[in-house]
Amino acid sequence: MRYDQGDPEELREKFWKAMSASPIVMLQLKSDPESAAPMTAQLDKDANSAIWFFTSRTNRFAEMGPANAILESKGHDVFASFDGNLTEETSRERLEKQWNNFVEAWFPGGKDDPDLLMLRMDLGEAAIWAGEVGTLNTVRMMLGADVTDKIKGGYAKIDI
Repeated sequence: MRYDQGDPEELREKFWKAMSASPIVMLQLKSDPESAAPMTAQLDKDANSAIWFFTSRTNRFAEMGPANAILESKGHDVFASFDGNLTEETSRERLEKQWNNFVEAWFPGGKDDPDLLMLRMDLGEAAIWAGEVGTLNTVRMMLGADVTDKIKGGYAKIDI
């Protein structure tokens, strides 16, 4: 895929739509390359500079600190790598807002489970790539045909 400099606002919007449709990212502490693991981000449409994660106090992410996450959209048309800082979220109001049945399935002790750790990732810089492959170009690729001039996309490095 060839990427041109994209419109940062348009790419930011595509990023949040992709996160909303499939909020699973590969999260990694910058201090521990072996910590990379798939995590489900908890989103808030009114908080566009932070996301939340639920984990256990014995998980590697309990170390907190600078982190990186990788997102690949369901349709494989948006990819992003973004940085942030993981800290413990202590707001009970936020816990209540983000809690759901999927989280409860991992924490049978409920919201007061002593092993429960809610993390907030304050977002920093992101590299976002977006492009539309389409059905015709997918067929071309399956046949080994050259698609280098047919698939275009946008790229931007932005603060989220």
